[in-house]
Amino acid sequence: MAFKQRRLASLLKKTLIAAALLALVLTVLRLYPKPALADLIPHSTAIYAADGTLLRITLAQDAQYQLWVPLSDIAPNAIDAVKLYEDRYFDWHFGVNPISLLRGMVRTYSGNSRQGASTISMQLARGLYSIDSRNISGKAKQILAAIWLECRYSKREILEAYLNIAPYGGNIKGIATASLFYFNKPASRINLPEAITLAVIPQNPNKRLSITHKNTPLNEARSRLWKNWLAGHPQDAKYSVDMALPAQSMPANKKLNSLNLPIRHLPFLAPHFTDALLAENHNQPNIESGLNLHAQATLERMIASYIANNKNIGINNVSAMLYDAKTMQVKALAGSADYFNAEIYGQVNGTAAKRSPGSTLKPFIYGLAMDQSLIHPASVLKDAPTSFGPYSPENFDGRFIGPITATEALIRSRNVPAVSLAARLSQPSLYDFLKNAGVRKLKSESHYGLALALGGGELTMEELVSLYAMLANHGRFAPFSLTRNNAATFPLLSEESAYITLDMLRQNPRPDSGEPDRYKTAWKTGTSWGFHDAWTIGVSGNNVLAVWIGNFDGKSNPSFVGIKTAAPLFFQILDSLRHQRLLNPQTELEAMPPRGLTKVKVCTASGDLPNQYCKNLSETWFIPGKSPIKVSTLHRPVYFDNTTNQIVCGANANTREEIIEFWNSDMLRLFQEAGMPRRVPPTLPTECGNKSNQTIDDKPQITSPLRGVVYTIRLSKPETIALKASRGGQGAIYWFANNSFIAKSEAGTGIAWTPQQAGHYVLRAVDETGQADNREVVVEFVP
Repeated sequence: MAFKQRRLASLLKKTLIAAALLALVLTVLRLYPKPALADLIPHSTAIYAADGTLLRITLAQDAQYQLWVPLSDIAPNAIDAVKLYEDRYFDWHFGVNPISLLRGMVRTYSGNSRQGASTISMQLARGLYSIDSRNISGKAKQILAAIWLECRYSKREILEAYLNIAPYGGNIKGIATASLFYFNKPASRINLPEAITLAVIPQNPNKRLSITHKNTPLNEARSRLWKNWLAGHPQDAKYSVDMALPAQSMPANKKLNSLNLPIRHLPFLAPHFTDALLAENHNQPNIESGLNLHAQATLERMIASYIANNKNIGINNVSAMLYDAKTMQVKALAGSADYFNAEIYGQVNGTAAKRSPGSTLKPFIYGLAMDQSLIHPASVLKDAPTSFGPYSPENFDGRFIGPITATEALIRSRNVPAVSLAARLSQPSLYDFLKNAGVRKLKSESHYGLALALGGGELTMEELVSLYAMLANHGRFAPFSLTRNNAATFPLLSEESAYITLDMLRQNPRPDSGEPDRYKTAWKTGTSWGFHDAWTIGVSGNNVLAVWIGNFDGKSNPSFVGIKTAAPLFFQILDSLRHQRLLNPQTELEAMPPRGLTKVKVCTASGDLPNQYCKNLSETWFIPGKSPIKVSTLHRPVYFDNTTNQIVCGANANTREEIIEFWNSDMLRLFQEAGMPRRVPPTLPTECGNKSNQTIDDKPQITSPLRGVVYTIRLSKPETIALKASRGGQGAIYWFANNSFIAKSEAGTGIAWTPQQAGHYVLRAVDETGQADNREVVVEFVP
C-alpha cells in the first residue's frame, strides 16, 4: 500500500513537474519577442472621405485586396457568426479540435463525403504559411503550425488575423475588404443579415459567389447558419424575413446585388489627392481624410465645364484646391483638369508643382509692412516710375497711377508700391518670411532681389494655400497637410495685421459684378511674367480656395491672366459651393476684429490724423503701438490781402483765408503725370518768418536711391543710379557723394549718377538754405 502511494506520489510529482515545464515553455513562447501577425500579412491601403466613403483601395504586395482592421473595428455579430459557422469551440481548443478532426477523417476517407475539420487556427496557419493541406502530410503540417500559433499568440490575435485573411472570392481577402466591396461600408457597421452572409462565403467562395449557380449555394449556407444562430439568439428572429429572401431579391439596402462586383467598378475618386496620400503614408492600412465628396465633385464639374467653354482661347488645364483652414485638411483637390488625359500630362499633380506665384505674395508684403510700422491701410504710397538699382518694375497695365492708398495699391495690384514696401522690410524681409513658412527649394535672397515681391521665386499651390490659411488663422501658421494637421502653430503675422490684410482684400471687386463679394471673400489674383501662370486664391470664412490655369509644359498664352481667366472660375466654384450649402455663408460673414484693433479717422488726402483744416475724412484700421500715425500738415491756411490779392503773413480785417494743400515737389510731379494736377503751393514772403500754420516743410527728402538696397553694376555695361529728392517748395538740390560734389538738380527731378568705384557711399541732398538729407548706399561691381 505504501509502495503504491509512493508511486502515485512520484507520478503526481512528475506530472506536476512536466506541467510546470510545459507552462514555462508556453509562457516563454508567448513572451518571447515575435512579429505581430499583422506584420506577416501583406495588406492594402484604403483611403476614406470625411463621411467614411471609400475613395480608393490599393492592391497588396501579393496582388490581393486585403485590408487589415483590428478586432475592435469588426461588428460583434460578424465575429460571433464566423465562430459559430467555422469553429464554435474556438475559445476552448488548443488549435485543433480532435473530435471534429476524427469525424472529418472518417467521413472523408470512408468515401461517404468530403468534410473539412479545420479550426480557425488551422485555417490561419494554412493561409500564413501557404500549406497545401489536401494530403495527409500537408494536414499534419497544418495541425503542427496551428498548435505553434496557439503557443505563441493569444486567441484574440489569432481570430483577428483569420478575419483579415479569410477568402471572399477572387482576390478579395479579409472581412473588412469584403464589407467594402459587397456592402460599401466598414466592417464595424455591417448588420446581422450581412454578417451571416459574409460568415459563410470563405468556406467555398468560388461556388457561393458563382453567377452560374445564381447564389443558390450561398442562400443554402446562409439558411443553415441562420437556424443555428436563432438557436442561441432567439431575440434575433425579427431578421428572419430578411434571411429567408434569396440574395437576388433582397431589398436594395440589404441585397447582395454586387457579389460579383468586377474590379473595374472599384472606386477611384479624387485620384491626385489619393496619389499624394499614398506617397505620404507608406504601408498605412487605413487613411481617413477630410475630403468632402460633394465639394470634390463640384470642383471637377466646374473645371470641366469651364475648359469646355474656353478651349477657343487655349485653356486646357486647371489645378484647384479647397482647403479648410480650421481643421487643416484638404476638402477638394484637382491636380489637373483630367487625370486620364495624357495630352495635358493629366496625372501630374499641379497643386504640388513649383510655379511663379505672380502677385499672390503681395498681401504678405503689406501684412509685414503693417507689423513693421511702415504703413496702415490708408497710408498714401507712390505709384510712379522708380528704379531700385538696376531693377525698374512696371505695372501690368504699363501705367502709373501716382499717389494711391495702401488698400487701393493692394487690391489694384500695383507693382511699384509693393516693391517699394518690400525694399523697406527687415526682420523679417519677404524672403525671411517665406523661409519661416517652410517654402522649399528657395535660392539665395540675393538671387531674387526685389523681384521676389512680384513672383520672381516659385511656390507650390500647397505652399500658397498654407500662407493664406495663416491669414484665416489670425496670423498663426501650420505647414500644409493633406489630412488633419496636428503640428503646433506659430505666428508669422500679428493677429491684427492678418485681420487687416484680409479686410483690405475683401474690398477687391469681383470680375463679374464690379463690386466686392457679398460674402466678404478676401481674394487676390496673380499673373506670372510671360503669361505662363494665371492664379486666383482667396479666403472665404474658414476656407481657402486656389485656382491655377496654365500648361504643365510651361507654354505661355496671353490669355493666362489672373483676373481674366482664373478669377471667373474661382467665383464660379465658390458660388456653386455656397448654393449647395457646402460652404456656410453665415460663417463667412462672422469674422470679428481682434480686441486690440481700433479704427481712427484720418485725412483722406494724406492718410495722417486730420488737423483742423482737413475736412475730407475717412476711417482706417489702426494698430496701437504699431501703425505709423501723425497729425497731417498737408492742409494749411494761407491769407490773401483783399485789396492787392497778395499773400500776407497773418489774418486781419482786410484778408481772406484759403486752405491750400502743401504737396511736396515729388508728389506734385506725380499728380501732374497721373493727369490730376494739383495747385502749386504759394511761396510765402520772407518777412513771414516761421509762422507754423503757413510754413512749408522745405527740408529735402531723398526718395532715390532706396535704403537697404545693394546696387550691382556690371563693368561690361556701366549703369547709372537715379538720384532724386523732394522738398516742400521749388528750388535747387545739390548732390554730394562722400563730400564730393556730384551735380545740381531741381526738387522732384531725378539725375543719373555713375559711381567710379565700388564701396559704401554717403549721399547728401542739400538745398539752397543748407538743409539736407542723407542716405547710405552700397555699390558692387561685377564683370
